[in-house]
Amino acid sequence: MSAVDVAALVRTRARWPEAVAEAAARRARRPLLGESGRLMVVAADHPARGSLGVGKDPLAMADRADLLERLCVALARPGVDGVLATADILDDLLLLGALDGKVVMGSMNRGGLAGAAFELDDRFTGHRPEDLERLGFDAGKLLLRVDYEDPGSLTTLYATARAVDAMAARRLPVFVEPFLCRRTPDGVRNDLSAEAVTRSIAIASGLGGTSAYTWLKVPVTEDPDDMARVMETSTLPAVLLGGDIGTGPGDADHTFDKWRDALRLPTVYGLVAGRALLYPADGDVAGAVDTAVGLL
Repeated sequence: MSAVDVAALVRTRARWPEAVAEAAARRARRPLLGESGRLMVVAADHPARGSLGVGKDPLAMADRADLLERLCVALARPGVDGVLATADILDDLLLLGALDGKVVMGSMNRGGLAGAAFELDDRFTGHRPEDLERLGFDAGKLLLRVDYEDPGSLTTLYATARAVDAMAARRLPVFVEPFLCRRTPDGVRNDLSAEAVTRSIAIASGLGGTSAYTWLKVPVTEDPDDMARVMETSTLPAVLLGGDIGTGPGDADHTFDKWRDALRLPTVYGLVAGRALLYPADGDVAGAVDTAVGLL
């Protein structure tokens, strides 16, 4: 991986903060869907929620230079359409010139910090719709976790609906990542049963005054064979989310097999994956990305 000059990045930020907006204005844009009609996006919005762990390393994503290098490698691979990240990371990638001709997706709600008492009151502390429009970015993404026993979920649900409206008013696609979840002694856990994922898709699909610009970002169910039935719940276009790939023998192959089958479904248009591709067990970012692209 080519080294990122952190000193140069910081120097530019300190002396020339306008460089971020200028780089955004110069950025060559493209349609959300390219000629293939598929979408392959690398995700790196985890750190802003305090979620830095990968596998057994709780701070794997804490080294920003290393993360940026991995992102640059991934974005340079054939078939990679773009990136999902928070403002700090996208600003760095703009300054590095890594976003020309790529889909840029801003992460909108990062207030539900991992492990916090208010985790499910997931406020919109990231990109606002007006920020995405001003910077010429291509889409937004938001996380919608619903725990029927946590009142904070209602705040997130309401804010999500208003964000869907605001994005539609700007004709900007918004990718909604829904989960039904519950609190456990080990923290918030997402329910990946077929029934729970089905209900979460139904809830997310009906938010806002129009669904014209809404996409879904959905997990593969615990039993991958349930995905065909689950995805019948909505006519909204969807992408799969990657999640943690695991570090055990055969974990990567098992994950790729699950993605391959789900990507054949008629409403599934692509994949958004982060840690699974940026931090593969063998350290080969390019190889992991190329394997994922091959599934499309």
